[in-house]
Amino acid sequence: MSSANPTPASPPARRLPLAGVLRVGRPSEIWFKPALSVVASIAPPNLTLLALGRLDLAMYTMAGSLCALYAHNRPYAARAGALVWVVLGMLGGLAVALVAASLTGSAVALVTVGALLAAAQKVLCDATRVGPPGNVVLTFVSSASLFAPQTLAQVPGHLALAAATGAWAWLVCMAPALVRPHGPERRATAGALRAAAAYADTGGSGEGHARARAAGYAAVQAAWQSLLSTGAPSRTRRALERLVVRAEVALAAPAESEAGRLRAWARALRGTGPVPSAGLPRAAADELLGVDAARSLWARLGPLTPLAVRTALGCALAGYASLALGIGRPYWALVTAASLYQANIALTWSRAIQRVVGNVVGVLVFAAVAPLAHLDPAVLVLCCLAFSFGAEMLISRNYWLGSVCVTPMALLITEFAGFQEPGALMTERVVDTVVGALVGFAAAVAVTNRRVGDRVERALATAGRAREHAARLLAEPDPDAAALESARRGLAVALVELRATTDAAAGEWWQRALPQERVVLAEQSGHRTLAATARRQGLLPERGTGTETEDARP
Repeated sequence: MSSANPTPASPPARRLPLAGVLRVGRPSEIWFKPALSVVASIAPPNLTLLALGRLDLAMYTMAGSLCALYAHNRPYAARAGALVWVVLGMLGGLAVALVAASLTGSAVALVTVGALLAAAQKVLCDATRVGPPGNVVLTFVSSASLFAPQTLAQVPGHLALAAATGAWAWLVCMAPALVRPHGPERRATAGALRAAAAYADTGGSGEGHARARAAGYAAVQAAWQSLLSTGAPSRTRRALERLVVRAEVALAAPAESEAGRLRAWARALRGTGPVPSAGLPRAAADELLGVDAARSLWARLGPLTPLAVRTALGCALAGYASLALGIGRPYWALVTAASLYQANIALTWSRAIQRVVGNVVGVLVFAAVAPLAHLDPAVLVLCCLAFSFGAEMLISRNYWLGSVCVTPMALLITEFAGFQEPGALMTERVVDTVVGALVGFAAAVAVTNRRVGDRVERALATAGRAREHAARLLAEPDPDAAALESARRGLAVALVELRATTDAAAGEWWQRALPQERVVLAEQSGHRTLAATARRQGLLPERGTGTETEDARP
């Protein structure tokens, strides 16, 4: 068990992290899916424009094609709707940008519009939990469009191009459903099993057990959310639900779980073979209720207010600073600032370092590639395709590695409308990156988020109520099976939210001391109650027996 630390009398000194900011990690399990999808979405429109001699329109087709980067972790039923909203959001931002560009030539006004769009895109992407790449791609599209020569008469045609390629991106992202219709939820379930196995390896008290436990519960919650978004229950979904329950049980009692068995189930979920059977005790076999922890959109928007203010202020000031320096593309500074803002100051700082390093290295890569790309427009298009693939291949290992490919791709896209002098282009990109990072981070520090402490208190209260509810049911001689299962799941979700809220608050500045001792005690008692609940349901062996009653139904 974790030992409780006394609550400090004053907030501890918070240092901005440097160690590990550029460390290269393991690639995403499905990195190749967005990589291949974005290439398949970009290639046909751009090659068609190349054949027609209209590469100057590629900026608008790219806007729709880049929507193929989204929603690859979602089941296909949920992915279809999510991608529609991504395409509509992209079109909305593009429409506002193109109309603004056609109505005014004031760079200050355009930067202001871009900053407000960036703030709206950041908040909506975070509130809807659309996932990577979040608001950055949408902000890149709208901000670049603000400074493209435009007339009102051209706007409908340019929007039509973006809408057509957005529809093509939707088809590309949905196509794998024909081959592996349950792939995303199988991967989510396998991830939950592997995370539970990693926690079981610690026995609940070994080195790194707290981090492994938090990661395990987060993976289980993600698996439930994936399964609950698949639509009507099916035989496959029911089988996957049983495996997720097994992962939950392992997290509740790691010392009594077999990590090897969990990993074997996870391996069996690869491909399209049958889902392995994980029989459950009769008490829980028919009570797979899942976890519907989603709050309403309005409830999630409130806590994001400081983030919205940071984004709007930081992007506007970054754009104004770029204009003051005489840079011709202030949207680069604006997009740099927009890309920085994370859940707290510490993470924002890390992203700023990664962005600057990645962009500077990316500019050097562009210097090496530019002579080749200038040989022929076809080579230019192929280089953009290669960099778009490389960005998705590398970005999950560390953001700065992905930026090494994103930066030359963005610079090459400016060449679609005509040749650009490489030296000036590179200088402007480096200056805008540094300006955007410095000004954007300064805005994040200036706009404090003092309400994070209140959210920790609310999360503590929610976790306490959930534990008390489960404890009351445990005290009953014959509790309702469905109520007990619902209480166990509710407590698990409350503990996940408590840990996530505490971690986010720990990286903020200018706040009162966090109640660390109470958080640790709440987690300890909550996880003990989870174990007791799982044992009462028959999901764990009775103490001293080493056995549990299995229901052999698949």
